[in-house]
Amino acid sequence: MGRKVSLVLSGGGARGIAHIGVIEELEKQGYEIFSISGTSMGALVGGVYALGKMEEFKNWLYTLDKLKIFGLVDFSLSTQGLIKGDKVLNTMKDFIPDSKIEDLGIYYTAVAADVIKKKEVAFTEGSIYDAIRASIAIPSVITPVKTEDGLLVDGGVLNNIPVSYAKRIPGDILVVVNVNADIPVFKQFNSKKEREARKSVYQQKILEFYNQLMKANETTEADSIGYFDMINKTIGMMKYRMAQMVLEKYSPDILINVPHDSCGTYDFYRAEEMVEMGKYAARKSFGEYKKIAESADF
Repeated sequence: MGRKVSLVLSGGGARGIAHIGVIEELEKQGYEIFSISGTSMGALVGGVYALGKMEEFKNWLYTLDKLKIFGLVDFSLSTQGLIKGDKVLNTMKDFIPDSKIEDLGIYYTAVAADVIKKKEVAFTEGSIYDAIRASIAIPSVITPVKTEDGLLVDGGVLNNIPVSYAKRIPGDILVVVNVNADIPVFKQFNSKKEREARKSVYQQKILEFYNQLMKANETTEADSIGYFDMINKTIGMMKYRMAQMVLEKYSPDILINVPHDSCGTYDFYRAEEMVEMGKYAARKSFGEYKKIAESADF
């Protein structure tokens, strides 16, 4: 077996699909993932991998009819979120059965945030789907998860790169994947014309939904940021600053950066592109890591 890896996956909405490509590249190069810690989309992808269902999940993302994707958006009448977020997870259970975290073959941690108790919540036991559901509850977008005495939302509010929960063993490699990196989009993935050509009915439906929200939230020319943009920009800025502090405090052996501008938070129709971007980013970082390791041997 290859060298053991403790893997940390950040949140980032649709950009988190790149985690699939990173994991595939890790395995291709002979690394053995023994531990995964994830927040939001990182918790979802990491959980699916821990369940041994990555290929099924990826194929589902690739082949799912775009109109059906929109059909999986279960709109909520709650004032705490626009979307329930349960429908897509329940659909996944048809081909990815739930399991207890403590019964998985690898160490797994999903991170959420309790807005009542004002603290992080790390799921290391119990239903993996319950853990994922709490971790992906983007504030004001996806409804939070109520507990006996708390209210859980997206873990990225407090810890979007949960390195502090990474299980470590002697001789392992700490690999961190940040899909919100402030770097230029890789040239081979930067064709606006191609992206426009691949727009789907799903995206148009989502845009129509956004536009309806905008009508109820008219802005002036000096304040042109709409509802979703304001949420994304505010949370994104917060996560970016926290990520900087986390990466300064912890020094991963390999840091894999995926550009923040590679796709929008809700651009799930770009799954294939994001998987390929994850592979590319991983190969790039692995190459740099090997060069450093080789130079240190001399």
